[in-house]
Amino acid sequence: MQAPEPRVPPMSDAELGDAEMDVLAKVGDKNLNIMRTLVHHPKLLKRWLVFANHVLFKSSLPPRDREILILRIGWLCKAPYEFSQHVQIGKRVGMTDADIDRIKAGADAEGWTSIESQLIRATDELHANAQLSDDTWQALAEHYTTEQVIDLVFAVGNYNLVSMALNTFGVQLDAHVPNAMG
Repeated sequence: MQAPEPRVPPMSDAELGDAEMDVLAKVGDKNLNIMRTLVHHPKLLKRWLVFANHVLFKSSLPPRDREILILRIGWLCKAPYEFSQHVQIGKRVGMTDADIDRIKAGADAEGWTSIESQLIRATDELHANAQLSDDTWQALAEHYTTEQVIDLVFAVGNYNLVSMALNTFGVQLDAHVPNAMG
C-alpha cells in the first residue's frame, strides 16, 4: 500500500541542479511526479531509464500484452500511481474498461483469450513465487519466442520494482490522472 503522503517529495524547478536538469532533459514528460521524485538520485534515474525505456518502448511483446502484464503487477502491488498511469497507456493501445476490470479480477475472468489469461497467470506466479511454473512456461513458450518470454519476465520485474519504489516513496498521482484503483 502506498504511503499516504510523499516521503520523497517531487523536486521543484528551483531545487534542480545541473545533474538533475541533465537527466530530466532526456525524459519525455519531465513534470511527472515519478520523474521529479526519482531525480533526487540522478545517477540511478539515468541508468534505470535505459532499462525502463526498453521495457516500455522497445520490448518484443505486443503493446497490449505488455500493458496487461504491467497493469496486473501494478494491481497486485496495490500501486495506485503505477496502475492509474498504465490504465491511460493501456487505453491508448486499445484496452477497454472491461479489460481493466478483468485485470483486477484475474486469469479466470470471462473475456480473456487463452494467451491473455496466461499473461495474467504468469504475472501472478512471478509476483507470488519469483518464477514461472512449468505449465505456464510451456503455455507461453508455445505462443511467444524466447526473446518475448524474457521481455515478459523483465517487464513484470521492472514494474514490480517501480511499484515498490512508488509505494515506498509515496509518489502521488499526477493531477491529470484519475485514481483507477477503485
